[in-house]
Amino acid sequence: MAGQIPDLHAEVRTGTGKGAARQARRDGFVPGVVYGGDADPIAINIPFNVLFKKLKEGRFLSTLFNLKIEGQEDVRVICRNVQRHTVKDLPTHLDLLRLRRTSKINLFIPVEFVNEGVAPGIKKGGVLTVVRSEVELNVTAGDIPEKIVVDLDGKDVGDVLTISQVDLPAGATPTIDRDFVIANISAPSSLRSSDSDDEGEAETEEAAAEE
Repeated sequence: MAGQIPDLHAEVRTGTGKGAARQARRDGFVPGVVYGGDADPIAINIPFNVLFKKLKEGRFLSTLFNLKIEGQEDVRVICRNVQRHTVKDLPTHLDLLRLRRTSKINLFIPVEFVNEGVAPGIKKGGVLTVVRSEVELNVTAGDIPEKIVVDLDGKDVGDVLTISQVDLPAGATPTIDRDFVIANISAPSSLRSSDSDDEGEAETEEAAAEE
């Protein structure tokens, strides 16, 4: 695995049922359950502030975590559900699914652009317009790529870079079943302004000729 999986710290929750869950919330935790992976379910508590921060960062339901519980081996998990308060919209419970190394999951992988300095279009003053700074891929839990690389070498003004032009890591496939755009190199603003002026002059000349 190339990428660094973020840690998610939790503690075992003593007691089960609504009473124990309510007590956990009063103590500043969000109760949850870890299940799957050929092991018994475990009732856990996660600090509210920690979970709330991760939820605000986004992509929580599509991020693989390294679950750390004192006295137990670390395990890879992905969140399958976050219940929220009907009025306050704050997290009240979460379900975490254990994953085997061979499990296939959908994750957003960041995109890195290389050789921007040697791209002919950039040298001419063109602008790299990034449409997707990350791409959702179906990957194996035990071999998650840190990034996907888009090579700009030889790319000129007007070129469009799509997912089909990218060498994806082995075993990784896009979740979108079409050849979508990742970025393009647009003309420099000065050239666009010049083209607009030329078009305006041409339209004026045509109008004058018609008169």
